[in-house]
Amino acid sequence: MSRPRKQGYQNAKIPFTKASACGNDFLIVEGAYAFGDLSALSHRLCDRHRGVGADGVEWLFPDADADARLRLFNADGSEAEISGNGTRCVAAEICSRAGKTEVVVRTGAGLKKCRLVGRQGGQQGATFEFEAEMGQPEVGGELSIETMSVRVVGMKVSMGNPHYVIFVENFQDGWQRQAALIGKQPQFPHGTNVEYVVVRHTNAGANKSATEGADEIEIRLFERGVGETESSGTGSCASAVAAIASRRVASPVTVIAPGGAQTVRWEDQVYLRGPATLVCRGEFFI
Repeated sequence: MSRPRKQGYQNAKIPFTKASACGNDFLIVEGAYAFGDLSALSHRLCDRHRGVGADGVEWLFPDADADARLRLFNADGSEAEISGNGTRCVAAEICSRAGKTEVVVRTGAGLKKCRLVGRQGGQQGATFEFEAEMGQPEVGGELSIETMSVRVVGMKVSMGNPHYVIFVENFQDGWQRQAALIGKQPQFPHGTNVEYVVVRHTNAGANKSATEGADEIEIRLFERGVGETESSGTGSCASAVAAIASRRVASPVTVIAPGGAQTVRWEDQVYLRGPATLVCRGEFFI
């Protein structure tokens, strides 16, 4: 494919790969095509009616110590530090090109290593399963916030990006509106991702046998710069970490989101396991 010209690029084309991790979808684009206003361009690409459509764009640049350096832009054009699912989608694309079994990428939250543990399908439309090293979480105490005349108590967790985790008995109608308001509160000057968590199955406090299986939580997600999403890698990690830290569950934890399930282990650091599927490749016309 021809490279776009920096000047007079009205007729340029931007090649992309679209990938999905449990319904959380991303466009993967080489940094050689990152010209002009990246925020505005990413917003155009993510538009589901006038663009390709995605939750975010992962721009790939060369890096001396990694397979790629990533810049992530959300669907609204805002830049984010990291996406666990987006990182896994990038790892799937790199594996499909180079046949690697381990991929290291540099994110805004540092270097992340993805180890390939399974693969299904051919070269096109393949699904790759990875376990990714997500680093050390930062767990804050409980924080009370009042929205819509309702007091909400949640836990602040950082996975390199901010999260506010709320434990509930069930998912109430209108939680999306409440989550949007939470993200605008002064306690979160840079916004936050919001997760609602229901504990479904727990062996916390017991010695697990091989037949007892992982503890389970179910989540709903409202991501900063995107809105409601089918899944989130860092959101799954933050939810599991908050549940483990508050002794509601024990590691490992199966995290069930509308788009599918992922597994989170918290040992020396947090490990996230889940699939990433290459959906399609194409060109976006500027």
